[in-house]
Amino acid sequence: MAVEFDVNLKPYNTFGLPATARRLVRIRSEADVRRVVDHPELGLAPKFVLGGGSNLVLTRDMEPVVLKMEIQGVRLREERPDAWILEVGAGVPWHEAVAWSIEQGYPGLENLALIPGTTGAAPVQNIGAYGIELKDRLEAVEVVDLVTGRKAVLPAEVCKFGYRDSVFKHTGFGGLAGKSVITKVLLRCPKPWVPVLGYLDLERKMQETGISAPDARQIFEWVCAIRRAKLPDPAVIGNAGSFFKNPVVSEDQCRDIIGRDPHIVHYPMPDGTVKLAAGWLIDACGWKGKSVGGAAVYEKQALVLVNKGEARGAEVVTLARAIQESVYGRFGIRLEPEPVVV
Repeated sequence: MAVEFDVNLKPYNTFGLPATARRLVRIRSEADVRRVVDHPELGLAPKFVLGGGSNLVLTRDMEPVVLKMEIQGVRLREERPDAWILEVGAGVPWHEAVAWSIEQGYPGLENLALIPGTTGAAPVQNIGAYGIELKDRLEAVEVVDLVTGRKAVLPAEVCKFGYRDSVFKHTGFGGLAGKSVITKVLLRCPKPWVPVLGYLDLERKMQETGISAPDARQIFEWVCAIRRAKLPDPAVIGNAGSFFKNPVVSEDQCRDIIGRDPHIVHYPMPDGTVKLAAGWLIDACGWKGKSVGGAAVYEKQALVLVNKGEARGAEVVTLARAIQESVYGRFGIRLEPEPVVV
């Protein structure tokens, strides 16, 4: 196990924000986690797990030991009458896992294509897009305890998934943030495959192409095209994807907002609540293209904050807070950021 010192984290976060890790260990196997736990100094030190850095806003240098997750491997672990079970290493880029599943003929993940980040980070955030969340496709996760070094397999039902939330984001009693690290993710691709096509962008694609019954590969390609048209490539423009969660309100609240702004984009939910498009709310407040220092609101999609070149984490946070205050002032709705701010 090699410990690296004073590591520049700018290449390891998709926002491209400056920060330094005092100590960094590359985790390429479960055994590497146990080596950290057993180390006389590192084992007792606070730890920060870093995947692809796509859901992260760095505002300072990192004093905890940074565990850079690089565990690889994708395979079919089990085929059952009701599903294919895929095993993916925590360091595998999420989109690579989705593309592999489509290539191999295991449909079910196509709506989640092109989401940045590593597979190990996907359950933490309960990533979701176009009508599917990770919880809908998760069988279990394999974790290693950062105190004992013991491995455990956690089924989906104990992960306490919510909207962009899970047990892995919470500290304190019952939370696993800082207490364990995900090493492998087991994904369930259900049989028979049923396409999920309820989102407006996908409905538009069906109308544009005249394809009313797309297969999984077609949906995969549509989702990639939609995301590329809306969202900037982090390799070109630093960003963390969608910066704010789409707020969920009651039917009464939604009716009140529609009464004032009839064009608001909204999606009725199965439980009777309504999900509002955060990007629309931000755009309606006039933020598209505006900036604070090196941080700006993306001119093509108001839900995305970008690094114009030399942004610092504090500038991103200042811009985000200004947007939150503006949206609350007009709509009475508090937007919640998706990325972790450290």
